[in-house]
Amino acid sequence: MNITGFVRKEVWGLSAVMISSLLIFSSCKKDKHEEPKASGSRSELTADSLFLFAKEVYFWNTSLPSYDAFSPRSYVGSDMEEGLNRELLALTKYAVNTSTGLSFEYNKDDPGEPKYSYVFNTNDANPIASVNPAKSSVDLEGHGNDIGLQVGYYGNQSDYNVRVQAVYPNSPAEKAGMSRGDVITSINNITVGKNFNADQSTLYNAFYTSGSLVSLKGTKRSGTSFSVTLTGIPYQSSPIYKDSVYQAGAKKIGYLAYARFSNEADSKAALASVFDKFASAGVTDLILDLRYNGGGYVSTAQYLLNLIAPTSINGSTMFTEHYNELMQKGQAKILSKLPLRDDNDKIVTQGGRIVTYADQSYSVVRNTYKFAKQGNLNAIGNIVFIVTGNTASASELVINSLKPYFKDAKIIGQRTYGKPVGFFPIRIDKYDVYLASFESRNSEDSGGYYNGLDPNINAADDTRYLLGDLREESLYLAYSYLKNGSMPVGVSSSKGSSVSSSDEKLEELESAKKALPNREFKGMIEDRFRAK
Repeated sequence: MNITGFVRKEVWGLSAVMISSLLIFSSCKKDKHEEPKASGSRSELTADSLFLFAKEVYFWNTSLPSYDAFSPRSYVGSDMEEGLNRELLALTKYAVNTSTGLSFEYNKDDPGEPKYSYVFNTNDANPIASVNPAKSSVDLEGHGNDIGLQVGYYGNQSDYNVRVQAVYPNSPAEKAGMSRGDVITSINNITVGKNFNADQSTLYNAFYTSGSLVSLKGTKRSGTSFSVTLTGIPYQSSPIYKDSVYQAGAKKIGYLAYARFSNEADSKAALASVFDKFASAGVTDLILDLRYNGGGYVSTAQYLLNLIAPTSINGSTMFTEHYNELMQKGQAKILSKLPLRDDNDKIVTQGGRIVTYADQSYSVVRNTYKFAKQGNLNAIGNIVFIVTGNTASASELVINSLKPYFKDAKIIGQRTYGKPVGFFPIRIDKYDVYLASFESRNSEDSGGYYNGLDPNINAADDTRYLLGDLREESLYLAYSYLKNGSMPVGVSSSKGSSVSSSDEKLEELESAKKALPNREFKGMIEDRFRAK
């Protein structure tokens, strides 16, 4: 394997005992009070390892206290995983965002979990395929194992609708004829919609677990009733919800609703096919619908950016990745004991020596990515992004990376999630730890959108219309802007303006967003290796 270029960076493993012992000597040299104990239980050594990794790899590592002050072993309890999660949450509270007075990782929807970092038990599923299935529905290889519905809750606690927001391609729900806009009124013969708190367990068991057998009744968009029984089974989905081409006077507008930045094996051919259609149709402008896209692989985001970009910006900076100062200087010594593994989980060697993550360069120069045109679509004059609070990470990276090159681009919808940081999996014992470890910035060195990207126009996600239907509010505004060069009469393009093209405004139930959040993976995974 040639490690002078890119190689795949997969999950690695190293026991907690080894990791803790490896740093005892170096910790002692720096500060005798920060020396981890050489012995302890498996849980104690695992807790030590999490802290030691964070001290060197975490993006905000300089905000963390000393080993003695933090006392990682104080988080150990009868349940190792629960203890690690409590420890991680505590670690993420130190770095404070001065614009909010809260930690960068404060999660308003669930203050009991960090906004970015997390721990995943690899015994729960195939770690390489799943990337935390507890936080996702269809995984980042396109594998689903549920009934295939993403739902939203609209109204108030005592009078709400369960509306289908999206149906995953090839899922049991799609095969049963369910579609966006369907209203579910009964689950396993239990009526829902009149008491959200009482309904939560019923809703969770139906839509947030794998392998469920669920009977659903309700009303279709057309007004007719439906009754289906669905079984959650494994299926291979597609990352493309919808693609279309609209004639708009002399312009042709391409529309792509993209579900997730799954790995290149799942996304690359699908995206290439859509952009080939756009090129053949003579598309001149683009609407990129990322309303439910929580992110995924940076490499896939880069591929999409190169499909969109004109050849005129080849060689220009797309984005940069900024690791902490210790990593940029090559001084994160813990990485020297972590072997690089290939796609088959085999340790990579070169010249008889094991290649480790310390052999990677974390400098900004080596982690600067340039445009290199892909595909035949080379006539995009303008672009509009459709977003919601579920738009995160790699999706935000794409938007931010294109801003310097499409000065008239617009963002329509609602403020995005706010995740300009990415990570890679760190194996500690049987756990993959995802620590926020780098921040992405565009060619103008702009990033840091921790509070989200604000839309130019606020618009609703109107689930009464299918994705791609020009009557849907966000799409209607995007289409109108690209067609006419301005927003419809009465709509200002200034930041924070809003409009409703429908006679009834659908308001999502805020408590439901916290209790039963969207399950799409929210993350930005860097899986490439930049050798020194």
